[in-house]
Amino acid sequence: MRDVLPDAEVAIIGLGPVGAALANLLGAQGVRTLVLEREGTAYRLPRAVHFDDEVMRIFQSMGLAEAILPITHVSPGTRFVDGQGRLLLDWSRPMTVGPQGWNVSYRFHQPDLERALREGLRRWPSVSVWTRAEVFALEPGPEAIGLRYEDLTNGGIGRVSARYVVGCDGARSLVRRWIGEPMEDLGFHERWLVVDAILRRPRPDLGDHTVQHCDPARPATYVRGTGDRRRWEIALREGDDLGALGRLEEAWPLLSRWITPEDAVLERSAIYTFHSTVARRWRNGRLLIAGDSAHQTPPFLGQGMCAGIRDAANLAWKLPRVLRGEAPDTLLDSYGTERAPHVEGYIREAVRIGGLINTTAMEAVVSPDVLHGGQAERLVPVRPALGPGPAIGWTEPAGRLPPQPRLSDGTLLDDRVGLRFAAVMRPGFAAGLPEAVLDRLSARGAVLVADGAPEVAAMLEGIGAEAVLLRPDRHVLGAARDTDEMRALAEAL
Repeated sequence: MRDVLPDAEVAIIGLGPVGAALANLLGAQGVRTLVLEREGTAYRLPRAVHFDDEVMRIFQSMGLAEAILPITHVSPGTRFVDGQGRLLLDWSRPMTVGPQGWNVSYRFHQPDLERALREGLRRWPSVSVWTRAEVFALEPGPEAIGLRYEDLTNGGIGRVSARYVVGCDGARSLVRRWIGEPMEDLGFHERWLVVDAILRRPRPDLGDHTVQHCDPARPATYVRGTGDRRRWEIALREGDDLGALGRLEEAWPLLSRWITPEDAVLERSAIYTFHSTVARRWRNGRLLIAGDSAHQTPPFLGQGMCAGIRDAANLAWKLPRVLRGEAPDTLLDSYGTERAPHVEGYIREAVRIGGLINTTAMEAVVSPDVLHGGQAERLVPVRPALGPGPAIGWTEPAGRLPPQPRLSDGTLLDDRVGLRFAAVMRPGFAAGLPEAVLDRLSARGAVLVADGAPEVAAMLEGIGAEAVLLRPDRHVLGAARDTDEMRALAEAL
């Protein structure tokens, strides 16, 4: 018989990448966290295959970038080709480190990533993980939430309580059902066959780029994974035998234009219905949702898991402040108001990219000077903005994600600051501030960074400020152009 589960400040239902990321971020801040996961081990087959520089920055903030970087492959970007393989659009990405302090695009094998995230949880004595525990009911109360669960190792029924519960429990989320709000349907629903293969022999002609095959007869996506792993996502049509295509050997006819059984062994073949949905409500009292529980996106931008990791980073600075009494409970209302518009922006862009895989649609929305081998700078807009959220001081840049500068000693900003607020200032401006302003910032938990490094100066120039106050998730909380605005910033914090 296993021990009785401890009560917690935060209970997380689900130990996928999003739940594990949130638990790592909370553990790093000493929050008593309990993770309940139905399965005994991480899923052994690949699912998500891409994350971006912002997500790597979040992994950096939880102290796991060095563990994760060796299990990734830097992606050079995406090419769009027509049904005859002719280049339509070249959306290549830089192979150098970008403004966030990391490469723009990474490929990974999800079981490897989940292993790194789970091993990272061992660092935090405040985090407890119980696998083979299925939560089947919630009991909301004024001070805590009761969680009823079944111990799947012996069939026993137990109960534990937590001040807040975060559902990272997937598209069929129990927590979302208890919150009681439906998902908003953004209109994209298509069935695709996803096939994961491991090469038996070198095939350099397949290339490192992701390739979007814009063939109206059978759109498809090729993804270069880590090592010898390769993925194809192939649109399904009326008349396809869905039952047969679920069997590995039946996928070979659809793969024959690229590989044969002599080239590779198939690891997985699965039919997915790609959806585009966003939850209308992300919080109800002490219940919150994150990841696939709150949104689903087509895979064409590789932003599904990324969005969930961003959810975790947003929650991971707000929950501790509320739990410590440093902010009112209403701060958690901003979680959904910020994240829902942001993720919806990515979903709508992914739907648009999905439409471009049809060459007729592409010619209708992309100007002729960009087609047929042109560059695709106009293909994808800048990062979507956060929705309305907390803002203090000069609030015009609030909610933006600025670059991560390297400081004068070569340290990246986030490594200096950790999971705390950061008041980043021009050295001359900081020298002229009253001591009381700087003392108040420090007393409220902000790390003072007055550094003359060129990248710091460039970041502040881009914001148009003498100083900026960054949240622990590195978005701007507020900025200051003069001493009065800096004083207001300090007093509001």
